[in-house]
Amino acid sequence: MTNMTNKIYSNLVVERHDHTVQVTLDNPPAHTWTLASLAALKELVADLNADNDVYALVITGGGAKFFSAGADLKLFADGDKGMAFKMAAAFGEAFEALSAFRGVSIAAINGYAMGGGLECALACDIRIAEEHAQMALPEASVGLLPCAGGTQLLPWLVGEGWAKRMILCGERIDAARALSIGLVEEVVPAGQALATALALAGKVARQSPGSVAACKSLVQGARGKPLVQSLPDERTLFLGLFDTHDQKEGVQAFLEKRTAEWRNA
Repeated sequence: MTNMTNKIYSNLVVERHDHTVQVTLDNPPAHTWTLASLAALKELVADLNADNDVYALVITGGGAKFFSAGADLKLFADGDKGMAFKMAAAFGEAFEALSAFRGVSIAAINGYAMGGGLECALACDIRIAEEHAQMALPEASVGLLPCAGGTQLLPWLVGEGWAKRMILCGERIDAARALSIGLVEEVVPAGQALATALALAGKVARQSPGSVAACKSLVQGARGKPLVQSLPDERTLFLGLFDTHDQKEGVQAFLEKRTAEWRNA
């Protein structure tokens, strides 16, 4: 098992809080993503998946101004398609790994979340924004497009109309608007996103980790699978939980009116 708190992940500060791992983006001033930090995020998620004692992941930006401004546009200034390919692949691999994390991922959006920064939040299960946060996918304004899941994940949250306003019209939205259209699940005062996210992550520990993983796979699977396939999958995974220790522990703990002790097995 990897000791994540002693391992170095490029531009990521990793801290452990019981069953939750907190990841702080650390590439000031705007916490832009690099090839190294994207590879580090992918590696970190793999390490989290391998640690049965980790149930939740909270990701935030260092400081009070930026969650993440996305990619550094200087990387694309010379039109090098080779570099563009490497960055697009790295973004895809990192955020797809984040989306597939078996536990619950929460983005604590503490400021500007632009481009690849917002796409990182979109790859999380839940988003909590501070009231001063600003969000946008402005890639088309510089002749590019969101290539880290933005065009695919945003419509699932906000609908096609608002996704088109943000992507095609380059519309930047504030936290209040983000809440009203379903882009974020909660808005909190400045400086409180991380604490709120950690408190929510703490609730995950009350849930069976195996149940959470199964439920998450079903919910996200609904994006691409027809209902006629997803409904049988739901029943199959339900029955599969009866092969686990935690199913028996959960029912017994309820009947005995005590707190369940999960083994994630």
